[in-house]
Amino acid sequence: MFRLALRQTEGLIGSILHLLGLDLAVPDYSTLSRRAETLEVPKPCSRSRGPVHLLVDSTGLRLCGPGEWLIEKHGTRRRRSWRKLHIGVNAETGQILASELTTHDVDDDSQVEPLLDQIAAPLASFIGDGAYDQAGIDGTVGKRHPDADVIVPPRSTAVLSEDGESTPTQRDRHLQSIQEHGRMGWQKRSGYTRRALVEASISRFKRVIGDALRSRTDQRRGTEVAIAVHALNRMLELGRPKSVRTA
Repeated sequence: MFRLALRQTEGLIGSILHLLGLDLAVPDYSTLSRRAETLEVPKPCSRSRGPVHLLVDSTGLRLCGPGEWLIEKHGTRRRRSWRKLHIGVNAETGQILASELTTHDVDDDSQVEPLLDQIAAPLASFIGDGAYDQAGIDGTVGKRHPDADVIVPPRSTAVLSEDGESTPTQRDRHLQSIQEHGRMGWQKRSGYTRRALVEASISRFKRVIGDALRSRTDQRRGTEVAIAVHALNRMLELGRPKSVRTA
């Protein structure tokens, strides 16, 4: 958290224990790294009273490598490696309900099913950007949540399906609404404007946690992300008025 490497985290925890007057041993950074292979992080649980409006998006996270001083000293020019973080956010609470870490070349739509697998609560809607305008998304969401609205902007070249006039799909209805009210009008009517909240969650992740992964293996990186998500959700929960948390 707060862009701290494991060595710095070890020192921070040691300082906190010293201030609290506790004589407890602090695991060294190597132990913390090894434990990340098998650590089980609590799964997020929706705080909403009813069905969830799920917002999905993805962002890139750098893999920490040689410092910038190496570039300056040795003239090293190596392409940065990175991973893609896919998240699902509760539009009502801002809580991150699901996360998936993949390689950078994985398409967003392919991670819809893994994200939905992590969410036990029923969905009222599934909202994503144009990257999710792919064949099969409606079916993937509808298989688990048949009553959920799938709110994804059709691409500019999209046309109605063959039976769009007689038995329109959700996508057909979105196209008809865009034709009638314009794209901005459709965004307001459909609730697509809520999607800005998932971008805010990604921004909060990078400001508080950082935009890079420090672990050296994919399994440990997955644990690193899970811990970060748990910490952010905990901060969000503690930041709410007590009456809201206990409602």
